[in-house]
Amino acid sequence: MAALLTDLLERNPKEVKALLNVLVESPYFYRADNEDLFFFLRRHRTEFTRFYEQFYGWVLLMDGKCARVYKDRWYNDAITEANRDLFRFRRRDECLGFMLLLEFFEHRLEENSMTVEDRDNLRFRFGDLLTYTARRLRELFAADGMDARYTDDYTRSEVLRRILPTLERYRFVTRIRPPDDMTVAEQDMIFEALPALYHYNATGLSQSIAVTAGRTNQENTDTEEEPARVPE
Repeated sequence: MAALLTDLLERNPKEVKALLNVLVESPYFYRADNEDLFFFLRRHRTEFTRFYEQFYGWVLLMDGKCARVYKDRWYNDAITEANRDLFRFRRRDECLGFMLLLEFFEHRLEENSMTVEDRDNLRFRFGDLLTYTARRLRELFAADGMDARYTDDYTRSEVLRRILPTLERYRFVTRIRPPDDMTVAEQDMIFEALPALYHYNATGLSQSIAVTAGRTNQENTDTEEEPARVPE
């Protein structure tokens, strides 16, 4: 198996070394990051898949816009979960906010007849995401009489403002910066949904939304909620 990548390394050392690095430098490697490298990986996906599987036990996942390597376990038990740099949310409202972002993303894709194969990524206004998220939170908690908590102001400050910086850091969304001479209100800020969002099954997570929302008899603390995890 390793011989396949060894032969490729001899023929294309620059590209192989670059790809082995970029695939672990960030959770996701996008076609837009470097199209030449991305297409090289697509042509030689078999070699890289076997290399990561044989030596690391990792799975190489790839679609038309995005590639990543996935590991399902940690080998150094001395590094506790709290000390691992992982994408996750712990607070209930943050987990719900992320799930509802995925639901919003899926609805917008359907409305615009978009798929991962489209060259352009979906873009949306912060105000539209806020309206959708606040409405859905009120619907989820109406039966428990907690819907009054989820005002637009609360959803803005305690949900979306908490999760969006993390989503930007891990490259799930990116903020489109306005021209230097233009002032844009928060409601009108434009975000671009990056291809990593396609790796989450929003339909499957819809059941988790109801379960997570049902935990209303405890305070919304850091020790209460399960982290949001990357599905296999």
